[in-house]
Amino acid sequence: MQEQLRKLGPVNHDISQKLFERAQLSIPGGVNSPVRAFRSVGGSPAFIARGEGSHIFDVDGNEFIDYIGSWGPLLIGHRHPEILEALYEAMTRGTSFGAPTEQEIELAELIRSFFPTCEMVRLTSSGTEATMSALRVARGYTNRDITIKFEGCYHGHVDSLLVKAGSGVATLGLPDSPGVPKGFSDTTMTLPFNNVAAVEEAFRLHGDKIAAVIVEPVCGNMGCVIPQPGFLEALRAITHRYESVLIFDEVMTGFRVSRGGAQQLFGIKPDMTTLGKIIGGGLPIAAYGGKREIMTYVAPSGPIYQAGTLSGNPMAVSAGLAMLRHIDKHPEIYEQLNRSTAQLAACAPEGITVNRVGSMMTWFFTDQEVTDYESAKTSNTARFGKFFHAMLERGVYLPPSQYEALFVSAAHTQADIDRTVEAAAESFAIALH
Repeated sequence: MQEQLRKLGPVNHDISQKLFERAQLSIPGGVNSPVRAFRSVGGSPAFIARGEGSHIFDVDGNEFIDYIGSWGPLLIGHRHPEILEALYEAMTRGTSFGAPTEQEIELAELIRSFFPTCEMVRLTSSGTEATMSALRVARGYTNRDITIKFEGCYHGHVDSLLVKAGSGVATLGLPDSPGVPKGFSDTTMTLPFNNVAAVEEAFRLHGDKIAAVIVEPVCGNMGCVIPQPGFLEALRAITHRYESVLIFDEVMTGFRVSRGGAQQLFGIKPDMTTLGKIIGGGLPIAAYGGKREIMTYVAPSGPIYQAGTLSGNPMAVSAGLAMLRHIDKHPEIYEQLNRSTAQLAACAPEGITVNRVGSMMTWFFTDQEVTDYESAKTSNTARFGKFFHAMLERGVYLPPSQYEALFVSAAHTQADIDRTVEAAAESFAIALH
């Protein structure tokens, strides 16, 4: 087994290094999304040539067991034949029309069947666009301006939400982003995750001005952080009492932590939901939905304008339909996902905090319980960097940040999990000593 692990590991990064140097001449930081640059773990990124099942292959010919999965969408792995077939059929019909298609209706209906709280659905092209639009609708519906978000939760690069955000903002240690006018951030109140008392106080003081509370019901952008018992229930009760809109950002958790997302897992019914990643099967698409009485405010039914030339793009819709139909036919994959991820969680040594919900997981390099952004930041990022590179050398590709969740797919075999556990044992030993 030791020899197999070594064979999976990198031989060299010469071509990737040259590509990265070339990329930095044309692309800011050499990447099109900040966390890809390896800034928090050191070194330079591997440039990926292709994927197959649970593995990816870089331009230097190195093979890795992949636990990023395009940051969550690839629930059933790379190049799944059902998705490839759907894409081919869609491509033969045309790549974009800017006009309605029947498949858009089918995807909306399928989303509604998984998420009954989404009585109506609007498709968009990205998770950022979905959350931005959902907030606009919530403000228009309530005729209020203030949004509550939580420290470390990332809802896309929306101006008003880049306040104490997670994801790449946390990874790079950036302050609230320059370029965001103060007037935008003034409409956002940021509170500690899992702190019911802070939410109660905010509503006591400003309840008649708060349009919405937006939350990742399971955080994935400060690492995987789990809602404590009663937190989501309190958000539901408080927003209902003050007639504010509760928005679950399930771009990451939707269809991943359960078939019906975190809201099904925890038994909470939000007013609005944002979805993405898995609903596109690896292609760029997202959606927001909610109660009919709220969604009918969206143009052309109502006065709140939101549009997108590529919204409901037939290629992405076809891939999304194939993905959701596969999940619908094979609900048993969630048992496999839970079992595989639990095995990874169990291999952590003393001094490492593990948070897991379904097939989302983070190894935090801290011995403290991680329940919010402040406790996540107690992690030793230097040790995580050593761990990351040790795993990479053993052929295991993890998110290159302490503040991101890893994702297990149904394509990960028992052999993949066994190799990862063995690689982790060696890598933890290196990182912790």
